[in-house]
Amino acid sequence: MNLAKYGSLLLLFFLSFYSNGQIKKWSLEECVKYALDHNISIRQSELDTQNAVIDKKDAFGNFLPSISASASHSWNIGLNQDITTGLLKNQTTQFTSAGANIGIDIYKGLQNLNTLRRTTLSVLASKYQLQKMKEDIALNVANAFLQVLFNKENLKVQNEQLVIDKKQLNRTEELVNAGNLPKGDLLDVKATIASDNQKVIAAENALLIAKLSLAQLLQLDSFENFDVDDASTFQMDQNILGQTPTSIYEKAKLERVELKIAQTNLEIAQKNVLIAKGAYQPTLRGFYNFNSRVSYADVALRDPTTGAVIGTQAPPKFFDQFSDNKGQSFGAQLNIPIFSGFAVRNNVERSKVNFEKSKIALEQQELDLQRNVYTAFTDARGALKAYESAIEALDARTQSYNYSKDKFEVGLMNAFELSQSQTLLSTAQSEVLRTKYDYIFKTKILEFYFGIPIIKN
Repeated sequence: MNLAKYGSLLLLFFLSFYSNGQIKKWSLEECVKYALDHNISIRQSELDTQNAVIDKKDAFGNFLPSISASASHSWNIGLNQDITTGLLKNQTTQFTSAGANIGIDIYKGLQNLNTLRRTTLSVLASKYQLQKMKEDIALNVANAFLQVLFNKENLKVQNEQLVIDKKQLNRTEELVNAGNLPKGDLLDVKATIASDNQKVIAAENALLIAKLSLAQLLQLDSFENFDVDDASTFQMDQNILGQTPTSIYEKAKLERVELKIAQTNLEIAQKNVLIAKGAYQPTLRGFYNFNSRVSYADVALRDPTTGAVIGTQAPPKFFDQFSDNKGQSFGAQLNIPIFSGFAVRNNVERSKVNFEKSKIALEQQELDLQRNVYTAFTDARGALKAYESAIEALDARTQSYNYSKDKFEVGLMNAFELSQSQTLLSTAQSEVLRTKYDYIFKTKILEFYFGIPIIKN
């Protein structure tokens, strides 16, 4: 029994240790979705959208009647006026009043209707703004994710180069001991290994910083156990470059949120002009009022013979008075604006200026989008050429290094020259990785303008 108990505890301990030491590997899709769910700016933008929806409810409420009710009750103790005789007496009186008011806009220069339309556009604009923020964050996360992958592969290259140089050190020691190479070559190889160690440390630091940057974008509390999935692969797709910049721009005009935001803001500015002009027109408002009151006092009841107070008279019934004293009024109120110190006129002019500014903003957004699309297309095509050139350079550097190694083996090249060839090879390998991920990211940007999302929902 005790062995089984201790065995179970030991098994639980190892399982707990293994699970705590396990490092989660994040894919690009997981990173983007987590960022979209936890980003503070997105959460704030979502609240802005909720506020826009509430503003729309306010605008809809302007079409509904306003209803209010009031009631009061008071006591007057001491010298008061008798409500029957009008004489002042020491008595206690009570007074109750109640009423209700209803008002509704019949015509208000179409301001209520235009306000409702404007708030509908504001809700749409806030949704577009939220969508744009999500797309920008997804693009930033993708860039940071690719930077982590690049630094991981670069670290592998530097470690592999260190292993190769350590093997070269052993081979050089054998040749030096055999008298085929001078001792200086051995020192050169050791210096190369020291340089390789520095490159490995620099690559490790770069990887750590890249992980930290991605973790901060995701707003993780800690990043010690944070890592990305090494199995994440990105195709060197060239299909998007088969499109023309003009076709990508035409598609972007239909897809990009920036233009939709600018167009919606223009429509909002147009509605503001109509709302401001509505203040020139007269307003007609209907109303209905209801009121009633109840009052009574403590009146002494006297004996008709002796005049002694034998009690108090009962006041009229409450609801009888309420029914007898009720009153109603209803009608319509017409207000005609004549002069308001140029306030309405200036408000209209100000709205027209904002409308013109919105038109200019839309034109500028179209120009910016066109420039960004053509720039992204040029950058992607240039990145592809740079990657192809880096591949050719790596092939040449690989052949040159192999040739140098053969010359070193037969003593036709010293260790310093071989180290130089190795350094050039390592630089060419790093350049291939850099241009590869640079091309992938710039292709993602171009696809982004073409309407292809960073991740598929």
